[in-house]
Amino acid sequence: MDAVIENFPRFIDGFLLTLQLLVVSGIGAFIIGTIVAAMRISPIPAFRIFATAYTELVRNTPLVLVLFFCAFVLPYLGVRLDYIVLATIGLTVYTSPFVAEAVRSGVNGVAIGQAEAARAIGLTFGQTLGNVVLPQAVRMVVPPLVNVVIALTKNTSVASGFAVVEIVATSRQIIQLRGDEVIPILLAVAVFYLIITIPLGQYAGYLERKVAVLR
Repeated sequence: MDAVIENFPRFIDGFLLTLQLLVVSGIGAFIIGTIVAAMRISPIPAFRIFATAYTELVRNTPLVLVLFFCAFVLPYLGVRLDYIVLATIGLTVYTSPFVAEAVRSGVNGVAIGQAEAARAIGLTFGQTLGNVVLPQAVRMVVPPLVNVVIALTKNTSVASGFAVVEIVATSRQIIQLRGDEVIPILLAVAVFYLIITIPLGQYAGYLERKVAVLR
């Protein structure tokens, strides 16, 4: 445990960067995913085709390949950004289709009569979605979204392979210095991840029970 105690500030720095990747990319993925979900159920065929193609393409592409594209291809094309920003972009893009599918499943769970009644009184598609459908879908959407966030938390570790010194990259650097304490170092990393994922998992379970009661 000496290596963990001696390098605890470095662990904290890596953990904070992991949190930064999680929060920023999570917010970005939620925004993009909601837009994509709205496009997938849009009455405009071009929007539906684009959203479907985007979802299927990104969702079935390995995260490593997405991050590789952001870290090496984008700079080659003239996009000069910090590796942390590029990793955030990659995580955002990769996570957004999963958010979109979670939102779409919640929207599809709302009785179709609700949308028909909204259109009958003259509401547009956007008004129907924003004022009638989404508020009812939120109860079904939040639990799977929490699971997406948990997956994103673990996916941030992939950024360590692209010059982003988050918690996993930090542990790898410390192991190179203190190879005699590999197990305590890895256990410390696991604890930092559990600090995020366990509360999220408990919150998801609470929401699922609450939604079951509300139904």
